[in-house]
Amino acid sequence: MSQPSALRDTQLSGLKLLNRGKVRDIYDVDDRHMLIVTTDRLSAFDVILPQPIPGKGEVLTRVANFWFGRTAHIIPNHLSALTLDQVVTDPAERAALGDRALVVKKLKPLPVEAIVRGYIIGSGWKDYQKTGSVCGIALPAGLRLADKLPEAIYTPSTKADVGDHDINVDFDATVALLGHELAQQVRDVSLRIYTECAAYALTRGIIIADTKFEFGLDEHGVLHLIDEILTPDSSRFWPADQYRPGVSPPSFDKQFVRDYLETLDWDKTPPGPELPVEIIAKTAEKYAEAERRLTGA
Repeated sequence: MSQPSALRDTQLSGLKLLNRGKVRDIYDVDDRHMLIVTTDRLSAFDVILPQPIPGKGEVLTRVANFWFGRTAHIIPNHLSALTLDQVVTDPAERAALGDRALVVKKLKPLPVEAIVRGYIIGSGWKDYQKTGSVCGIALPAGLRLADKLPEAIYTPSTKADVGDHDINVDFDATVALLGHELAQQVRDVSLRIYTECAAYALTRGIIIADTKFEFGLDEHGVLHLIDEILTPDSSRFWPADQYRPGVSPPSFDKQFVRDYLETLDWDKTPPGPELPVEIIAKTAEKYAEAERRLTGA
C-alpha cells in the first residue's frame, strides 16, 4: 500500500486566496461560495510546525464529510452543490488536492466556539479543580480526571484573534453576543449532535470526550454547521478499550506530537522544531486509525 503524499501549502491559479490559517487555505470562488483546502500542516501550541503530516488533511476532510452526512437531519451545513471539478479546472492542481478540498457556501460565522464536554479533561478539569464547576455549570464533587460526566455539558468560548487563546465563558455571555433565541438554539443543537454522534462513535470503539462546533447564518438567518465537525483536530478521541478514569487516556490526535514537544528545550514560539521521521509516521497513523474506526474506510 502506497504512503499518502503531503501537501503543506497551496497555490491555486485563477482563485484568490482569502486566508491562510494554521491548517486551512481558503479561496474565493464567487459571491456565494468559497473553497476550503485542509492542508497537511500541523500546529501545536499555536505554532505551525515545519513539516506536514502526510494524508492528515484528507483524513480530516473525509471524516468531516462523514459526520456532515450523519447530522444533516439535525441541522443544515455549509457544503455546496458545486463540485471541485467546477471550481479547480486545472487537472494537475485538482489531483494535488486529493480529498482535501471542499466547495462551501459563504455564511456569516458566529463569534462563539460551541464546546461540548462528555468527560472531564483538559481546561475543563483545571476549572473543576479550582471551582468545582465548568463555565458556571456546577458538577458533582469527587470527579476524577477523565471521568464521564452525568450528562454532556455545553461550555462555550469566545473566538480569539489569531495568536491568542479562546476564553471560556458561560451561557449568559453567549446570550449577550447572539441574543437569547439564537444562543439557545446553538446550545441545544450542539448537545444533540454530540450526544447522537458520541453514541455512534462508541459502537466503533471511540470515545468522543469533548468537541467543538462552529456555526454560521445564511442570508435568511438560518443556522448552519460550518468549518469541521468531530474530527481528530476539533475533538478529543480516545480508544474505548484503553480508557480508565483517573488517568489521561491516549488519543487519536496531535496530543502525541504535543507530548514529544514537551520533552524538548523549546519555548513554544516560532519557529517550531523539526519532528523526527518516526513521530511524523506515528501521528499520520493515529489520524488514519481514527478514520478507519469511525467510518470503516
